[in-house]
Amino acid sequence: MKRLFSATALVLLFLFSGFAQAQQEWKPLNPNTTTRKYSTLLFLINNFYMDTVNMQQLTEKAIVATLKDLDPHSTYISKKNIERANEPLVGSFEGVGITFQLFKDTILVIAPVPGGPSDKVGIMAGDKIIKVDGEKAFGPKITNDWVMKHLRGKKGTKVMVSIFRHGVKGLLDFTIVRDIIPLRSVDAAFMLNKTTGYIKLSRFAQKSTEEFNQAIDSLKRLGLKNLIFDLRGNSGGYLSTAQGIAEEFLGPKKLIVYTQGIHSPRQNLYSSRAGNFKKGKLIVLINDGSASASEIVSGALQDWDRALLIGRRSFGKGLVQRPFRL
Repeated sequence: MKRLFSATALVLLFLFSGFAQAQQEWKPLNPNTTTRKYSTLLFLINNFYMDTVNMQQLTEKAIVATLKDLDPHSTYISKKNIERANEPLVGSFEGVGITFQLFKDTILVIAPVPGGPSDKVGIMAGDKIIKVDGEKAFGPKITNDWVMKHLRGKKGTKVMVSIFRHGVKGLLDFTIVRDIIPLRSVDAAFMLNKTTGYIKLSRFAQKSTEEFNQAIDSLKRLGLKNLIFDLRGNSGGYLSTAQGIAEEFLGPKKLIVYTQGIHSPRQNLYSSRAGNFKKGKLIVLINDGSASASEIVSGALQDWDRALLIGRRSFGKGLVQRPFRL
């Protein structure tokens, strides 16, 4: 297996890599041009500026602005938003039901939650939300908090979004009725014929491996020999869950993925046990909404000649995120 995913140092509190911390040499900063300069600036603002300033808010805005100069996946989540950011992987919530990322100050839809309100009205992976209830939804003001405030809401309430879709002239308007978002990882599991089963996995959440194994066991009782594993629209999740899912198809001691960055030595992630579906023909379905953990799993299965991949080019994230507390 030759697949490489570069590790990006993120200020995140809701994702974890599952890797043991490797030994590395820390690159020192020049305090005169970095930390000391900024600390002095905050001191001067706090003590000499003509008006009162919320120093905590000012600091958080500076962090957000700094990370915007890195890549679309490096982000900052404030303490008050941690629980909300965790919900798609560990709980439930009310809203429009999309996975998104902020890309160049624009809300980019990674994938609608299957069966959720956005999916029902036709929102697609790759759509860009340009307006929300007539208000511009792009530019420096757009943050994760802004998106949550405008797209979350009580079940039954409505929100209108204007969408830019590649290849379509003008904006597309959709009225979305907010609902309780279905958060089970396995959206479907059934037999297509006497020997071939189908499982659709929508995310790599805390209990996804458990749900997947329950589905496999259920289908085996119905005669499962071959499987179509659908990762279309699956925008990813926990790397440890991706490892657990990949292990179900691979034998032990198989390299699933490795990370390597300019400041991080190579770290390998191997399968550690025999899986629940190590034998039998396997087809994996992917599309442009298949990202992150989906790409790791599908890439590993392809590289080990365990599965045939069918569909469209995947999202192409190529990064493993790591959390750092501030």
